[in-house]
Amino acid sequence: MSLEMTTPPQVTGHLLLFRKTNWAEGGYSEDELRQVMSRVNEWFDRLTAAGKILGAQPLMEQSVVITGEGGNTVTDGPFIEAKEAVGGYVLLAVESLEEAVAIARSNPMLDYGLTTEVRPTASTCPHLYRMLGRAAEAKAEAQAEAIGI
Repeated sequence: MSLEMTTPPQVTGHLLLFRKTNWAEGGYSEDELRQVMSRVNEWFDRLTAAGKILGAQPLMEQSVVITGEGGNTVTDGPFIEAKEAVGGYVLLAVESLEEAVAIARSNPMLDYGLTTEVRPTASTCPHLYRMLGRAAEAKAEAQAEAIGI
């Protein structure tokens, strides 16, 4: 990634992050579970057939958190309450946040306690772009002060 970022980051897709994915522990019968999974599979099949899914995966519960300078701190997890842990994701190829939200709202798992966060994905790092913009402004201000403007 270049530090010569003159173009603002562009939205490249939308990510659905699924939480509260422990619905299967809700005491449902085997028949109810089959019905739920049939609805979920149909939902995924419709999105796939429409070319809306770029990628999707459930996530295992195991995690490792890496922090600190040089990644010197490595701790086994998960650490977040189960209801907050991300249990899976879908990367969508859609034109707008509104379309991604509409797709997220149609997920049959919402009826079983699932929560979904919808996030745009970016072509480049928006944080770096903002930081470089602030640095350029500060440099321009310093130069203006130096010449008495």
